[in-house]
Amino acid sequence: MKKLKNIKRKLNKYVEIIWIKSSFHKTSINKKKGLCEIQYKITEQSFKINSVNAEWCNIQINNYFISDHILNKCLSTKVKKQQPSFNKPDTYYIFNHLDFEITYHSGENEEWGSAFLDEGGRIIHARVEVKSAKSECNPNGPMEIPGDMKNLDTLEIPYTFSVKYKQDNSIKWASRWDYILNTLPNSKIQWFSILNSLVIVLFLSGMVAMILLRTVHKDLAKYNNIQNTDDVEEEYGWKLVHGDVFRPPSNRLLLTVFLGSGVQIAIMSLLTLGLACLGFLSPASRGALMTTAIVCYVLLGTPAGYISARLYKMFGGERWASNVVATALLCPGIVFAIFFVLNLVLWTNSSSAAIPFTTLLALLALWFLVSTPLVFFGSYLGFKKQVVENPTRTNQIPRQIPQQYFYTRPLPAVLMGGILPFGCIFIQLFFILNSIWSHQFYYMFGFLSVVYLILLITCSETTILLCYFHLCTEDYRWWWRSFMTSGFAAFYFFLYSIHYYSTKLELQGAASTFLFFGYTLIMSFLFFLFTGTIGFFACFWFVRKIYSVIKVD
Repeated sequence: MKKLKNIKRKLNKYVEIIWIKSSFHKTSINKKKGLCEIQYKITEQSFKINSVNAEWCNIQINNYFISDHILNKCLSTKVKKQQPSFNKPDTYYIFNHLDFEITYHSGENEEWGSAFLDEGGRIIHARVEVKSAKSECNPNGPMEIPGDMKNLDTLEIPYTFSVKYKQDNSIKWASRWDYILNTLPNSKIQWFSILNSLVIVLFLSGMVAMILLRTVHKDLAKYNNIQNTDDVEEEYGWKLVHGDVFRPPSNRLLLTVFLGSGVQIAIMSLLTLGLACLGFLSPASRGALMTTAIVCYVLLGTPAGYISARLYKMFGGERWASNVVATALLCPGIVFAIFFVLNLVLWTNSSSAAIPFTTLLALLALWFLVSTPLVFFGSYLGFKKQVVENPTRTNQIPRQIPQQYFYTRPLPAVLMGGILPFGCIFIQLFFILNSIWSHQFYYMFGFLSVVYLILLITCSETTILLCYFHLCTEDYRWWWRSFMTSGFAAFYFFLYSIHYYSTKLELQGAASTFLFFGYTLIMSFLFFLFTGTIGFFACFWFVRKIYSVIKVD
């Protein structure tokens, strides 16, 4: 017993429950005020104990979950008969008591345990259970608020908590986060997401393999055989457009800027995901992932400038200064402008989630003093390189494009092309949106890395497949179409976010709705650049490959 008291005293010394500082006060309710106008003050809605996030124990009463908020619907939800202790008519209940269960490892048979001896340990698990308690002396009785308060001038509501310590040496310190996996709903559906994506990839891979190994190979063999025997036979299909397939696209400046920014986003996401999978980004620090992503994006300005400059030079562009400036400012400027407007909304509503003005200045400094010079340097290297030579020469007079079928026209083709890449990620997207908007933990980066790889393959194969079909119909305008085909998955991303908002969230007020769709718009734009760039370069490789092996005089 004395040993247990020493351990509790030692743990109390190191345990810091952040919200205690100024969170809980007795709340007075005046009968002259409406029930929904009750003064309620709590400074933090999350709990952190020595960098170990506490696990909420969700309580369900009449299909309402009491988890992230101590107050149920701001006392406006009337609890009907669900449990024996919550069955009084015309009565409201407030959940004002928290039971903390802190599990610790004593350090027995561990190297680090020598520092604690018998007087402490390392915290490996913290669990929080929300209750309704009338008083500290009577924790089992619920805190009741009568619906009719005419005869009640003031009602005092005490906010209390209790702490219980539990020793468990079976959980290793390195595995202290594993219990979060068990608290996430529907975690087994992750495997269904992987299998669903793999089926799509196998289907597309089979289609692409059939085209490359049978159709294209057969066409090439027949075409080259005709050239060797000097037989005269009319060309057909994709071979007819060999003199126009590398004709520069319209709006070449905008396309190269998007591709440069897309390469920057692709490398940034790959590095960030790699660091997360290797364990460098702990879920104990929720802002570590975003900070790493921003730093990687800023430092990757050189690849963006290089890719944009090389492609612009290949397209024969002459406004090289506009290309450099647009690559450095256009896409980051769009994201920063939306983010700044959203932050103004938070400032207007005096929200604690608003980004301080000094942080915005720091972001601007990273943008203009680090990222922009790196983009200029990459553009300088790109323009110094020799022009990329195309496998075939481009005719001076453009070839007339025959009338297309409905399904080979630009808009229907793009709409169909975006479905498959989105189908690979929509289940994983649900968990990501939950981690952002429903305050759930997400650190299953192993699953995410597999889905990321599947997304790359799907975007590439979908674009190659549709590009081949378009070339067979003698439509050589593939530059923008290859970018939009896979990039249009962002459109379905946005539609799914609208569905998620209408079915899963209960945001109140125009400001919350505006913030949701503002941040969703930023994510959709970045996803558009990322997937579009993957599809473009896959199609770029495919077109150059098939036209490099045909013999053209």
